[in-house]
Amino acid sequence: MGQGPQQLQGLIRQLVLLPGSDATPRLCPSRNARLAELSIPRVLKRLTEKPDANDVLKYPYEADMKVTLGSRPPCTKAEGVQFWFDAAQKGLYLCADSQWVSVLTAKTKLDYVEEHQSLHTNSETLGIEVFNIPGVGLFAATANRKARSAIYKWTDGKFVFYQNIATHQAQSWRHFTIGKKIFLAVANFGPNERGQEFSVIYKWSPRKLKFTLYQRIATHSARDWEAFIVDGEHFLVVANHREGDNHNIDSVIYRWNPSSQLFEANQSIATSGAYDWEFFTVGPYSFLVVANTFNGTSTQVHSHLYIWLVGAFQLFQSFLTFGAADWEVFHIGERIFLAVANSHSYDVQMQAQNDSYVLSSVIYELNVTAQNFVKFQDIPTCSALDWEFFSVGEDHFLVVANSFDGNTFSVNSIIYRWQGYEGFVAVHKLPTFGCRDWEAFNTTAGSYLIYSSAKEPLSRVLKLRTG
Repeated sequence: MGQGPQQLQGLIRQLVLLPGSDATPRLCPSRNARLAELSIPRVLKRLTEKPDANDVLKYPYEADMKVTLGSRPPCTKAEGVQFWFDAAQKGLYLCADSQWVSVLTAKTKLDYVEEHQSLHTNSETLGIEVFNIPGVGLFAATANRKARSAIYKWTDGKFVFYQNIATHQAQSWRHFTIGKKIFLAVANFGPNERGQEFSVIYKWSPRKLKFTLYQRIATHSARDWEAFIVDGEHFLVVANHREGDNHNIDSVIYRWNPSSQLFEANQSIATSGAYDWEFFTVGPYSFLVVANTFNGTSTQVHSHLYIWLVGAFQLFQSFLTFGAADWEVFHIGERIFLAVANSHSYDVQMQAQNDSYVLSSVIYELNVTAQNFVKFQDIPTCSALDWEFFSVGEDHFLVVANSFDGNTFSVNSIIYRWQGYEGFVAVHKLPTFGCRDWEAFNTTAGSYLIYSSAKEPLSRVLKLRTG
């Protein structure tokens, strides 16, 4: 056995697996393999003893069943019924119809999170968008507070600077495609050099391998773009946060006009300090939910969920939120959830209090019978600004961007794991500084998280270590 992988054959009930250990020293303690013996607990001894005649008569099907350890053997009809245990992948496979069929595979689990890259950015970063351009690669666009935002390309396992784009207090990016066209839309919070407020759509140029300006759209302290498709038509919706000191203004939905090849205003929706839009579908129905943050006097305002009916979005349900900064929709099996990030409980009538930043963010679940979302779980957060849902193997997670606890921006962001009946349970604490946004992404090398800081010109890429 010391010469390389060999095949061991025997009855399936004679197989003893030693989880978490390397059996080689026990099987081959010396070069004299004839002296090798497998040391097993006494309670399992009878399973490896030679079966008597009665055993063979009692279990006749065992006579033709083989178990193979080591390199993958051929799987042919001539081999009969055969099992193969892959020690490296910790999987058990059955040879059936000339194919190896997985019988039991080890579950991939999140063991811990480690820092992979410190990404120095042009300035503080309000949002990150990770996206892929087919045939070109993986990219990350950072929405930077100062005059330039940057696009980075994943190269040799790291994000490397790729392109600068002039922006004005950029808040977020949104990547989307229309046919073969690839776009990036930036939400600009501030005015340009002429005092005009525009958010901008950029288009990927396959010839220049860069994003170039495509369309300007007048917005008001824009916080977010959301792109979506309804009935085969493409839309963009902007979160207009305020106009001057007035937070109670309209946010606008734009529809793609195939003739003009431009986005045109399609519907206005009244919002209060809009911060984020999230689109999702349930069966044949399309929904848009807005995070309303401030109405001019209080952060205790209703955020609204809209449903697409007869060619327009109409109010479906309202949620009392507290400085809502983000919605995240996700599915676990057949269940559908909505998580809101509550950032601040404030009213002009009350004095500023540090603990007004420490409050619960809420997860809602769709109740199909009641035809609305009902509260599922409260999670204590510290001025939460973003939720990100991701999965590792069969496990599901939520990570929250905790940004401020009333005293410091140096607070832990938390990863929560789905525990079924228990809901989401905290499993990892991640030191962050002014955390603003989380993005999960995968490469051929593994799974990662990246977060942006609104308080320092540094974003961090974290690698998810699995076992």
